Amino acid sequence: QPVTPQPPTLWERYIALFTGNKAGASKSSRLPKSERFERERGGRQPHKPESIEVTSPKLYIGNLSFHATESDLFDLFNGVGKVQSAEIVSHKYTEKSKGFAFVTMTSIAEAKRAVSELHDKDFMGRKLVVSGAKSGESRGACD
Repeated sequence: QPVTPQPPTLWERYIALFTGNKAGASKSSRLPKSERFERERGGRQPHKPESIEVTSPKLYIGNLSFHATESDLFDLFNGVGKVQSAEIVSHKYTEKSKGFAFVTMTSIAEAKRAVSELHDKDFMGRKLVVSGAKSGESRGACD
């Protein structure tokens, strides 16, 4: 099916006044939103989180359900080993989950076991990303 160009929006016409673009908008901005998104992304594959080696008992938990609680994480990871702490990272003002957390196990061996057993496991409708947490040096923290 041929894509019929959409007429320029009010905002596109406003921008055209200052840019001198007589068409009112670029050809790509007149495409349907889904096609514009794919074109801007360049057809790339979704980002795969990097796997960090477990060198401390602290673990990074990614792709976490926004409805998960710290007690949910505590219960899940206690099935693998003893959990020292579980902290879901939340937005400063809204206090809503950002979708990732940190869990600290009691030993490095338990942390490695948790990664091997829980990475890519379905939890509350999402596949968890479980890996070692980055240390201060690997994040580029200042002294």
